[in-house]
Amino acid sequence: MVSSAQSLPEAPTATGWDGVRDALHARGLRWTPQRRTLIEVLSRTDGHVTGAELVERCRELDPTTIPSTVYRTLDVLEDLGLVRHNHGADGREEFHVQPLADHGHLHCRNCGGRWEIDGVEAATLVEALRTGRGFAVDLSHLTVTGRCAACLAADQA
Repeated sequence: MVSSAQSLPEAPTATGWDGVRDALHARGLRWTPQRRTLIEVLSRTDGHVTGAELVERCRELDPTTIPSTVYRTLDVLEDLGLVRHNHGADGREEFHVQPLADHGHLHCRNCGGRWEIDGVEAATLVEALRTGRGFAVDLSHLTVTGRCAACLAADQA
């Protein structure tokens, strides 16, 4: 049986972002102005965002922001459970800010709509791949592309 949703690692503190400075120091990383800016931007971000969008938002606050610092810090923040990366239907890397559980995505190639798939919805597919092929799906990297109900209905009208 597949669990309904895998829990992600706990954030550094109950409030999430407050413990990042100490967590970075524990990993031998400095608390730089660029990292502070990234944490500020992320703390005001909900849902999905690309790395390029994060760099742009950081540069609005601090023009000296370097993309490599943003991406290296995102890697550490993913280890801490504060962000989770996935790849969209177009292959670009996106980050989900403070995800509560792993989830995949549906993407309508007709209208561009996107929806999240939680572990319960994906359980049958995940289990079929595990038993049929011996393949363990990383739900956070699952994007199913197709056509949504509204686009299908519009074609039939």
